[in-house]
Amino acid sequence: MVFVSISIALSCHRQDEYETRTVFRYNESKGIATLDPAFARSQTIIWPVSQVFNGLVQLTENLTITPCIAKSWKISEDGLTYTFTLRNDVFFHENEVFGADNSRKVVARDVVFSLNRISDPGTASPGAWIFNVLDKNATPDGKGMEALNDTTVRIYLNKPFPGFLGVLSMQYCSIIPQEAIEVYGKGFRDRPVGTGPFKFKYWREGEKLVLVKNPLYFETDSAGNSLPYIDAIAVSFIADKQSEFMEFIKGEIDFLSGVHAAYKDELVTRSGKLNPKYVGRFTMSKTPYLNTEYLGIVQDTSMTIMRNSPLSQQKVRLAINFGFNRDKMMLYLRSNIGRPAHSGFAPKGLPSFNPEKVVGYSYNPDTARILLREAGFPNGKGLKPVTLTTTSDYLDLCEYIQHELAQIGIPVNIEVSTGATFREMVSMAKVNFFRGSWIADYPDAENYYALFYSENQSPGGPNYTRFDNEAFDQLYARALLINTDSLRYRLYHQMERIILNEAPVVPLYYDEVVRFTQNRIKNFQGNPLNMLILKNVVINE
Repeated sequence: MVFVSISIALSCHRQDEYETRTVFRYNESKGIATLDPAFARSQTIIWPVSQVFNGLVQLTENLTITPCIAKSWKISEDGLTYTFTLRNDVFFHENEVFGADNSRKVVARDVVFSLNRISDPGTASPGAWIFNVLDKNATPDGKGMEALNDTTVRIYLNKPFPGFLGVLSMQYCSIIPQEAIEVYGKGFRDRPVGTGPFKFKYWREGEKLVLVKNPLYFETDSAGNSLPYIDAIAVSFIADKQSEFMEFIKGEIDFLSGVHAAYKDELVTRSGKLNPKYVGRFTMSKTPYLNTEYLGIVQDTSMTIMRNSPLSQQKVRLAINFGFNRDKMMLYLRSNIGRPAHSGFAPKGLPSFNPEKVVGYSYNPDTARILLREAGFPNGKGLKPVTLTTTSDYLDLCEYIQHELAQIGIPVNIEVSTGATFREMVSMAKVNFFRGSWIADYPDAENYYALFYSENQSPGGPNYTRFDNEAFDQLYARALLINTDSLRYRLYHQMERIILNEAPVVPLYYDEVVRFTQNRIKNFQGNPLNMLILKNVVINE
């Protein structure tokens, strides 16, 4: 084992030398705003929060939903009632808020308190939306959930929602003790108390965060050994990415996430593999990431921005989809970090993803030219230029597509906008052709198809293309009523085929999580939601 000595400041007045321990070290260049799971809306917060807290359920590497604090659950036939049975061996971290007992067992009322806190307007949690599906009329207190006894929780929905278990795996739904909120109030942000594999030890903001092994943790490995294996996690806050990279090269931090421009050419080859000079020192891993990059095309032809636009014609939209080479785009512009989107809108990594059932677009300039001719624009003759709006960080992709489409007769102008202005223009349908991306909140493809449901049209909903298709809407509504995954996936695939045929979007690529670790780090797991799972990590010599 590799042993790293860390010094942990317990107060402003004294320091205790923590005994030599195995420590996993990573850097958070953007800083951490809070350790309160009610505000875990970004990866920077989600990563440390997921070490300190648990939810009722959790996700595996392949996004299977498995028990956590809840050991089992039942869903009613109508999909409206969820009943959870809790484990009886889960304890909160040792903390002064529990008085002389120093800890206590998690019971059903803790679940109700924790989830109600997220939906409480007084908390102002950005995750409050996830409980819009609760049936507030199902319980006397109007909360939509209740503790039937110490080990049983029942939650009532106002409509079927197959993705609900996935929602409960989000860090917003972490279970916390009411005592900690009563004692610390808003101070809970830097005095978190949970049930997770690691417990809070020390946080000097902007300098270091330290979490240490929870001796009361309830999970074990397949051999019955207690988790976690390592003794601590140390997070640094180096803002400069080049400096972060140099710390990784020196072995001072254990992993890097993503491929930043500051070190891309040094660490990764043109084809997206680890630089041969680092083979044996570092490990590079790629896994699917639930993020689809795409171009969106507004479908509401009654809008001024669509008046006389060639984009209102289905065959022009299809010609765009067939008119550029996604494989070449990914090789030369993204070093093959990501997969070309040849299988529809919902990305690789989702359990329902099936490239055999959903065959999308591939580069076929001859087909694109035929479609243009059928649309009345032979070789692009008479086709007015279309304007593609993007932000500067995706300009290279848009310029590539612009060049490719020009070869088949589709003239494209590019307009670059700033982030905030761009988001407003897209949400208010002030542009008819835009670069977009969609990262899943929970591991169900419904999260992607919601972008095409007519009742979700913007503003106010995520249907930024204002797609409106009766057949699609009917399939979407039916899918919500089906709890059997295989049957629901069949409907998903039918929905994909409608999207591909009508072409309200131009799928570009499915993103990937890329990680680099020191070779001494073993059992380093992730999943397509880019979670940081450290309870199984082993640090070898």
